[in-house]
Amino acid sequence: MNAPFAVKPSMSVQRLQTASATAFASVGNVGVGFDILGHCIAGAGDRVDVRRIDAPVVRLASIDGCVDVLPMDAAQNTAGAALMALRKALGLQHGFEISLHKGIALGSGMGGSAASCVAALVAANALLERPLPRESLYGFAVEGEAVASGGRHGDNVGPMLLGGLVLATRDRLVRLPVPASWHCALVHPHVMLETRKARAALAGDYALGEFVAQSANLALVLAGCFRGEADLVREGLKDVLVEPRRASLIPNFARVKQAALDHHALGASISGAGPSVFGWFEHRAQAEAAANAMRSAFAEAGLDSDSFVSPVDGPAATLVASLDAGEHA
Repeated sequence: MNAPFAVKPSMSVQRLQTASATAFASVGNVGVGFDILGHCIAGAGDRVDVRRIDAPVVRLASIDGCVDVLPMDAAQNTAGAALMALRKALGLQHGFEISLHKGIALGSGMGGSAASCVAALVAANALLERPLPRESLYGFAVEGEAVASGGRHGDNVGPMLLGGLVLATRDRLVRLPVPASWHCALVHPHVMLETRKARAALAGDYALGEFVAQSANLALVLAGCFRGEADLVREGLKDVLVEPRRASLIPNFARVKQAALDHHALGASISGAGPSVFGWFEHRAQAEAAANAMRSAFAEAGLDSDSFVSPVDGPAATLVASLDAGEHA
């Protein structure tokens, strides 16, 4: 895979001292792919500024934006933990200082914790003498994400690293084709749902038949994406395993989901751990109309909400700025 960014010809990679990157929000699980399937969306993201420092440590300099109460201890912060893992694996003698600008609310089901560590890694990677391929950052991103979620899963960090719809297994990322016209409507109600609480709701016994049905639905969605056949996705985008156990955690969920289906969604479900709800649509106009209806359904429960409409094949994390030693001075 080509390097994930380009350095200006007049700039020596070794001289880079600071870099900034943005990682965009994501829809984790995509209903039928618990912990292994996700896609990113345009419209919301975290930006991280990383400065190379002589001290062999990772430290947080500042946190601002829509969230400012995150841990300043690097080991307890997803961005800090990811860069600590990077330093250890590469045996780096230098360290990093992080300034985190949050654009994704925590506990939103939009991959906020994952975005911080992915943006930090993309920025820090630009400061290495030999930047790594984007896929090689995956393991470090999972290490960072685990600090917040309590588990090692890549359904958020995978698509943020590569863009679009991504199958994220334990050791591999596979970017999946999606028709350019397909869009996602994502609606985030102004209420927080902690990932650990949402995962706790999944405790208990499951019937073998539920796993068979979920596997069949996942297969239909993947086949529909590869073949560009909306009818296959429409048949398969039904979460029979996780959604029934989490639906009660989201106010007025049934009405919000139905609002998406009433506007011709291929399917709709909980984004990540929730409380955000997403729907897939064949065309942008359908997604925009559905987003308004979904917001109205949340309003029935007394909740304000934000909506985002994006191609399912959303943008990968992007290096947005870098400065060499002279410019930084």
